Amino acid sequence: MTVKGKKKGLSQVSLIFACGTALFSDGYANGVIGNVNTILTRIYGKEEVNKHNYSQTLSGVAFAGMIVGMLVFGYMSDRLGRKFGMMLATGIVAVFSGLSAASSGAHHSVGGMLSMLSAMRFVVGIGIGAEYPCGSVAASEQSEEPTISKMAQHRWLALSTNTMIDFGFVVASFVPLVLYWIFGADHLRAVWRLSLGLGVVPAVLVFLWRLNMEEPTRYKKDSMARAKTPYWLVVRRYWKDLLAISTTWFIYDFITHLTALLPALQFDIYSSIVVDNITGNASSLSIVFGWSVVINLFYMPGTICGAFLIDYLGPKYTMILGLLCQATIGFIMSGLYVQLTDHIAAFAVLYGIFLSFGELGPGNCTGMLAVKTGPTAIRGQFYGIAAAVGKVGAFIGTWVFPIIIDRFGGSNTVRGNTGPFWIGSGLAILSALITLFFIRPLTHDGMAEEDRKFREYLESNGYDTSQMAVHRMPH
Repeated sequence: MTVKGKKKGLSQVSLIFACGTALFSDGYANGVIGNVNTILTRIYGKEEVNKHNYSQTLSGVAFAGMIVGMLVFGYMSDRLGRKFGMMLATGIVAVFSGLSAASSGAHHSVGGMLSMLSAMRFVVGIGIGAEYPCGSVAASEQSEEPTISKMAQHRWLALSTNTMIDFGFVVASFVPLVLYWIFGADHLRAVWRLSLGLGVVPAVLVFLWRLNMEEPTRYKKDSMARAKTPYWLVVRRYWKDLLAISTTWFIYDFITHLTALLPALQFDIYSSIVVDNITGNASSLSIVFGWSVVINLFYMPGTICGAFLIDYLGPKYTMILGLLCQATIGFIMSGLYVQLTDHIAAFAVLYGIFLSFGELGPGNCTGMLAVKTGPTAIRGQFYGIAAAVGKVGAFIGTWVFPIIIDRFGGSNTVRGNTGPFWIGSGLAILSALITLFFIRPLTHDGMAEEDRKFREYLESNGYDTSQMAVHRMPH
């Protein structure tokens, strides 16, 4: 490749990251709230915070906001353009992350402050949810430009989206730790407010990065922004694909989001066991935050290694591999729970491998399968619906798993701690089977091929495809 060609390739890669990197804000905003809640409990007391039903309210409004953002901006992404949706989404996250940090109640009441924080989190959730059908969709379309090597298309998409989310979780756990080192235990209000407020920084930087972007070529050529969308024809052709992908996303998020306040931590009960045993149930925030950083770092090897594997195995088979390996580790951790908790180092290593396989497989691949299966004309809506179904699974998981734990004997028993994970590992196998039998494999440059087939399908059913496209493309 010539020097000029390499520069064009690097420029295109930077566009992929400009589209997808805002998902870092998703990881940060979702991850930081767990440590913020820990701090709020230390400041105001567990009884005071629980009196306002804050944890459940925050969980509910955050998920509701993301679902609204995914569905509404999925439609906007297809009708008004990827760039419009991305810029608005980033602006929402920047503005309302700042307002979250400034939350306050009338006469400095705790209840009022928590209510405002919950309201701001709802709107931040809309902005976060919007990034999925806008940023991720634009990144997927940019990844198949001619200047991107065919054997790197899936890799750059995974690194710019899921890896950014995971990195956001790492930074979200590290920032409160650094702020705690700076301000100390006597100034925890500064720690939680700055932790939330710093979420403005990546959002603003990405906003500026995106200012001079153009719409992806695929959107310009195959959009229905100026045409009537034949939804009945779309449903007839893609309902099976959407149902299968949405189901696997629902299962994955159902398993992984065991707590509402720490959605990044898969099988969060296990992470608590690791931290409690290593720290001797220490209450020092520096120790708690420090181990939160370590646990979130477990995600990074899986998502990065998976990104370099995905172009060779394809998203479908990489996802199956990750699910089966994760289920195997989950069964081992559950079956040998008593022995492993006596050797916590071995437990921590297995737990880290478990998290990594989750990111290598469904973490990297679920969204990629959703974003590259449907045609450009309805890609934002297809992806937004699948992502929203996943978030519903996450929300249900946060409520169902505590009930399961109680039914198995409670969190103080071996059966109570391991029962849900037998179920979770079994669901991972179910998800692998659904992927194997009902999800189509993706190919390099497959989005262009799918658009061609979609046009042929529409024309065979009497739809005038000449009205498609935002701009006329040169021959």
